[in-house]
Amino acid sequence: YVSKMWLTVQIALWGTTLAVLFAIPFGLMCARNVSPVWLQQPMRLLMNLLRSVPDLVIGTVFIVAVGLGPFAGVMALALNTGGVLAKLFSEAVEAIDRGPVEMRRLPLLFTNSQNMRQFGQEFLRPDFTHLDLYVSKMWLTVQIALWGTFLAVLMAVPFGLACARNTAPVWLQQPMRLLMNLLRSIPDLVVGMLFLVAVGPGPLAGVLAIALNTGAVLAKLFSEAVESIEAGPVEGVRATGAVRLQEIIWGVLPQVAPLWTSYGLYRLESNARSATVLGLIGAGGIGQTLFETINSFGYNQVSAIVVVIVVAVSLIDFLSQIIRSRLL
Repeated sequence: YVSKMWLTVQIALWGTTLAVLFAIPFGLMCARNVSPVWLQQPMRLLMNLLRSVPDLVIGTVFIVAVGLGPFAGVMALALNTGGVLAKLFSEAVEAIDRGPVEMRRLPLLFTNSQNMRQFGQEFLRPDFTHLDLYVSKMWLTVQIALWGTFLAVLMAVPFGLACARNTAPVWLQQPMRLLMNLLRSIPDLVVGMLFLVAVGPGPLAGVLAIALNTGAVLAKLFSEAVESIEAGPVEGVRATGAVRLQEIIWGVLPQVAPLWTSYGLYRLESNARSATVLGLIGAGGIGQTLFETINSFGYNQVSAIVVVIVVAVSLIDFLSQIIRSRLL
């Protein structure tokens, strides 16, 4: 178990390293204030595409290209995480005033073309015969993401305040940080399986798994936002004789609300993809349909499902950008 876990950590390290190298130039090309429109818009569409395609599908493509093994996992993580980081890097720019993981197999991406050709011939001809089913399953997946994110925000607000150094005493802050670290470190699939045992297969297990994991992530982000606020407004509220709760309501929340909103909208977009993956274990949504289609080697149908997922996640991203621009 330890050796396999160490290999998993190496896959994550290599994937994240390649993703960062990938995200730096593409993040700059996606930023409005450093890239011309003719370059920025196509790059944003490309990054939306990479973010919206589930890891499982990208991993399948690389398995076809280079075969089974850790290298396919490295490349799948690098491509998907690169798309996510490129978005975050571009938003940050816009806000300014060969080893165990088999890297030696990289050339197979260009030499093992027969498998890729066969895969591409089917994948590039999507079969929309069951489009109504795919759309209904995708809508269920979006609802799972919406409910999961909503419950996560409700959980993250009190826990985020309890984890912040400037709003919570040490005896409360440290245990809450440890609890949030624990919840964040457990993969969604594991949490989803626990809820599957508790409530049975269906969308509720997916909602609860997303809520628990995302709530812990948002609690960390919310606490960091609270710790970075200006002390002046809080001291001004305190000078009026306000109690601790009134200081938080009138001195803290107005300063962190824009950041909290941005974090929540980003996690909603991310959870739409996470809900797809949770469907693989029976937690409802389009993920189960995708998994069954991949197992039956119906790449025409897989392509159609991916198109539906890409369109849905892109719409969520577009709507979140509109909401952010109006609220921030």
